[in-house]
Order: sequence, then structure tokens, then C-alpha cells
Amino acid sequence: MRVPQFLRDWSLPIAMGSGAASYLICRALPLPAGSNDFVSSVISVVQPALIFAMLFVTFCKVRVKELKPSGWHLWLLACQLVPFIVLSLSITFFDNMPQSAKVLLESAMMCFVCPTATAAAVITSRLGGNSASLVSYTMQINMAVAVVAPIFLSFSHPVEGMSLGGSFLVIIAKVFPLLLFPLVCASLVRRFVPALHSWLVTKGRNLPFYLWLVALTLAIAVSTRAIVHARMSLLVLAGIALVSLICCLLQFYMGRRIGARNGETVTGGQALGQKNTVFAIWFAYTFLTPVTAIAGGFYSVWHNIVNTWQLYRKNHCK
Repeated sequence: MRVPQFLRDWSLPIAMGSGAASYLICRALPLPAGSNDFVSSVISVVQPALIFAMLFVTFCKVRVKELKPSGWHLWLLACQLVPFIVLSLSITFFDNMPQSAKVLLESAMMCFVCPTATAAAVITSRLGGNSASLVSYTMQINMAVAVVAPIFLSFSHPVEGMSLGGSFLVIIAKVFPLLLFPLVCASLVRRFVPALHSWLVTKGRNLPFYLWLVALTLAIAVSTRAIVHARMSLLVLAGIALVSLICCLLQFYMGRRIGARNGETVTGGQALGQKNTVFAIWFAYTFLTPVTAIAGGFYSVWHNIVNTWQLYRKNHCK
């Protein structure tokens, strides 16, 4: 029993270490030209497929009528959007600030506005939280980011040739297919293939977590690549790491405090603290100074360390 218990306690660090090691090993090997592009293209297909699969199984346990917004979700939205707006306006009005300071502010902006991870429902369920409430909030924050981000980024970080409507559609196209399509498929399976639905809910209840571990390995590999290829001083790199850590811990804390007032401590913490860091890296490359993508890489490490600690406590402090 020691090996299974060890793997259960340390599955997240093992996945994170495997992801980082995989990238570093591939980078050190004398691979043929074009191998990196091939691997990147494979990951770009496999990662969404894994996310779809784990969301599909998770949504099989959730009915559409359970995905109703709650009043306390507004406080979570405010905790993400208000800091983003304030930081964005600060960059707009103080555009002569040093580049290093701007990079740190942008890193904080991204850490706050980045939507809840699509996989957060998996961890929320493992921790005993309300996955339906978490999925509902995930949809709300993705829509809110798609509306609010283009408006304020048009002032602080205008993208040449991209209108407000264009920015909105680009963000929607990035996040909503992976949220809505698994939900529709799960509803169809529940309605027309009840035997498969029953098997997924009972026998396959742990499948989303295992799929998420594979997706996490790939996400950490992508994050490691972003960090390794960063061209900046160690001081700025350390600053971005510190900013992302502070933002991570602060959002877990605020989310848990807000959730606790409504009997949703775990759900609130995961809703604010666990981020879609792949989206964050894409968002930085698309709308911000590209180097701020490193903040998404560091955040991926921090929030998974927090999740590891929470799962360990859940398993050993009963």
C-alpha cells in the first residue's frame, strides 16, 4: 500500500518534474532539425484533447441546471477584474515608467485577469468542493475576460490591426470551444447513451484526475520552455517569479475567504487561485509584452504546489 499512497500524495510534483525534465532532456538531445516544431504541433493537438476528455467526464457528473450563477460569484469576478483594470490604467497613465517596472505590472495584470483553469473542476471535486459551482464561475470569468480585457488593453496595449470586436472574438475562440463542446457532449450522452454515462460517473470517476496529470505534464513542459527561452536579467526574472507567487497566494486566500462566507471555501479558493496558465502564456504573447509569458510559467508552478499541499492535507488530515 505504500507505493499507491506515495503516488497519490505526490502525483502532482511527479507530473511537474516529469514535464520539466522532458523538455530539458529533449533540449539537450541532438534531435533533427524541425523536431521542436513537430513536438509543439503534437502538444497543441494532444493538450486540448486531454482537456476535452477530462471536462467531458467531469461534466457527466453535472447537470446543466446546476450551472446557475451565485451572488458570491460577483465578488470573485471583482477580485479578478478590478486589479486588472487598475493595473492597466496605471500603465496607460504612466507610460514613461522603466521597462522592468512595466513588465512586473503586466505580469501582475495577467495573473489576475487569467481565467480559472478548465481543469480546476477536477481538483475541486478531489478536494470535496462544488464542481458545478466552479464550472459556472469558469464560464462567467471567461466571458467577463473576453469583454473587459479588450476594452482596457486597447488603451494600455493596443494591438496593431486588431479592433475591440476582433480582440473579443479571438479570446472567445480560444476559450469557449473547450468549455461548451464537452458540456454539450456530456448532456447528449446523459440523454441518449445512459449506460455509458452511468459507467463514466461510477467506474470512470477518477479518470479526469489521471488525464489532468498528463495535461499538467505537458503544461509544465510548455512553461519550462517559456522560462528557459526568456531573455532577461536574473533580477527581472526573480521579480516576475515573486510577483506571480504573491498573486497566486493572494488569490487563493481571497477566494477561500469569499467562499467560506457561503459554505464554498474550497470552490472559492480554486476559482480564484487555479489558473488556465496555457491561456496566460498565449495572452501575454498576443496582447502584452511577450516576456510576461514567463509569469504564466511561474504561476503554473506555484498553483500546483498549492494544490499538492491541499491534496496532501485532504488525504492525511481527515
